[in-house]
Parts: sequence; structure tokens; C-alpha cells
Amino acid sequence: MKNWHDDSVTISDECHWFEDSIDAMIVAQNLGIPFQAIDLSKEYKERIVDYMFDEYQKGRTPNPDVLCNREIKFDIFLKAALRLKADFIATGHYCRKDTIEIDGIETHRLLAGKDHNKDQSYFLCQLTQEQLSKALFPIGELTKPEVREIAKQIGLVTADKKDSQGLCFIGKVRLPDFLQQKLEPRQGTVIEIPSKGEVFVNNPSNTPLNGAELSTLKTLTTAFHYSPEDGKKVGEHNGAHYYTIGQRKGLNIGGTPEPLFIIDTDTEENVIYTGQGEKHPGLYRRGLFIAQSEVHWVRPDLTMTPGESMDYLVRIRYRQPFEKATLFMREDGLYIIFEELQKAIASGQFAVWYQGDELVGSGVIS
Repeated sequence: MKNWHDDSVTISDECHWFEDSIDAMIVAQNLGIPFQAIDLSKEYKERIVDYMFDEYQKGRTPNPDVLCNREIKFDIFLKAALRLKADFIATGHYCRKDTIEIDGIETHRLLAGKDHNKDQSYFLCQLTQEQLSKALFPIGELTKPEVREIAKQIGLVTADKKDSQGLCFIGKVRLPDFLQQKLEPRQGTVIEIPSKGEVFVNNPSNTPLNGAELSTLKTLTTAFHYSPEDGKKVGEHNGAHYYTIGQRKGLNIGGTPEPLFIIDTDTEENVIYTGQGEKHPGLYRRGLFIAQSEVHWVRPDLTMTPGESMDYLVRIRYRQPFEKATLFMREDGLYIIFEELQKAIASGQFAVWYQGDELVGSGVIS
């Protein structure tokens, strides 16, 4: 599949769709299977690229790879494959699928890949049962070195090819250049918030859970709110919408004993708030909230109803180690409270919960 491609922002010599398509064609020829390319540039631009611009403009941090799987590969691409009389689509994700029967109904389970270092189940966290029923993950039981060894043995030209990087299927991009296509630069101030500042005196993360009352859950999942008066100006930037929580590089502000981390962005007032060092309290929170409309269950039979709570293993970014957490479902949405404080929870990213190796559900962090 050919997705949206713009040479003005793509670092073409690092990942180029044309070379990839040639490699795929050669591999298909080697294996004696038909090769067909499909151009999804228009759909990718509408569903992924425009979504990214919109999210960054709101000061959120989108994950285009998760959206690409939900909107492109397992929707438009899958439908095109079925029209060609395909039975399944197979992808190179390092994850597994198995099928069990519950009350006479076939239920598909999405499982982490055997190679835990390469597990990519996180990127498939928005798939439905219908999409999973048509999906095959043939390398899920293998490790990356084993895959390369098989490719060498059968003489595939891609055996030693570098791992792909960057946005899903469009290559590596210069993010500021990419965003500046639509989001105008706006000069604003960078404020440093001291770690012992007034705003942290009554840190909500220290609130006891108290039987999981709604008011307590809201307190534990509310982000800090800063104003310029809470700190001091330490520099300027070209637009708060180009930055994300937890970011360390790209500010070009030196002269501090410890590196500056972004602890919040205010895209309306165009202010970036920073704190010194990885231990800064502004970087950490005890919980997060997912609006009801954004909660997705890969396993619909395990859907929680308002008032229920359940312990799961959760990750808030790709390749993050699993973190123990309790999920509380309420009328307005899902509250996730972690055992340990979590660093750089960013709205727009996906929180994903697992039961052992199985990915059960996910949602966009509000």
C-alpha cells in the first residue's frame, strides 16, 4: 500500500515508499505469489494526517500508528483485499492471535508477540472482533533474529534490511517541518516551574483512594494547572502546538543545572511550562481518565459497566513496561489509577490494558 508522501517533510533517504514497493515486488516474485499495489494516499491524508494536525493544534499528542491500523490497514485495505476475494490479510506485526469459544460464540484474542522486545500488540489496540477475524500475524511466534534467518535461508533481498522507522508507512519526518505545513509558528514564552512551587503543595497524587469515590478518582486523574505567575520566564518558543509533555530536546534552552523537561503546554495562551530534571513533580501523575466514548474493548465480553472495577496491567506508550493499575468504570468514563506514579501522561495518546499476554482494551487519554 502506498500512503501519503510529501518529500518536503519526509527524510526520503531513510525510508522511501518507492524502494519499499520495489523490495516487496522482488520478494513476491521470489516466492512466486502475485503482487499488487494499492494507492491509499487520499484516505491516509484525510484520516491520519489531518487528524494529526488537529490533535497537535489542540495541544494533544496523537499516535498515528494506532490510527493507521484502525482506519487504513484493517479498514480500507482489508475491504479492498476482501473485494479481491482474499480470505485474510497478513501483517508483519510482532503479535499473536488465537480463537476461543465463549457461550458458543467465537472470540478472538489479541496476544503479545513471543519476542517481547519487539511486541507490537499496542499498535493494534483499537481493532474489533470483526477485524481480528480476518487478520493473520505469521511472525508473532518468532523473534526478529529468527525472522531474518528464515529470510536469509530462502534468499529474500530484505533479509538484512533496516527496521522501518517513523510514521506508519510514510517514513521518517521532521516533525516541526511537518506541522508547520498547517500550523503557523507563533512566538510564545517558556516558563520554568520550580519543583517546590506552590502548585505542588497539595499534590493530588498523594490523595488516598478512599473506597474509590468519584470525587477522589477525579482528583487523582486531574493534571496540574499552571499560570505564568507560578514560575519564571526562561526562554521563547515558536509554537506550543509543536511540543509535547515529557519532551526534553528541541527547546534549545541551556544554562540550567539539570535538563529542562516540558511538563505542560497551553496552546490557547501559547505558553510552554517546564521543570528541571527527571524527578520534577510536574512530570508525574497517579492516574488518567478516558471519556466513555473513547473506551474500546477488543474483548467486548469483558466490557466493564459503571460501578465495576478491575485490576489490569497497563501501558501508556509503546514498549513501556507493564504497570499495575486498577480500572474504575463510571458513568462518564474510565478512571485508571496506577500503583506507582506515571511519568509524562499525555492526552491524545492511547492507554492499553492487558490480562497477562492478552490485550483486552484501550482508549484515548483525555
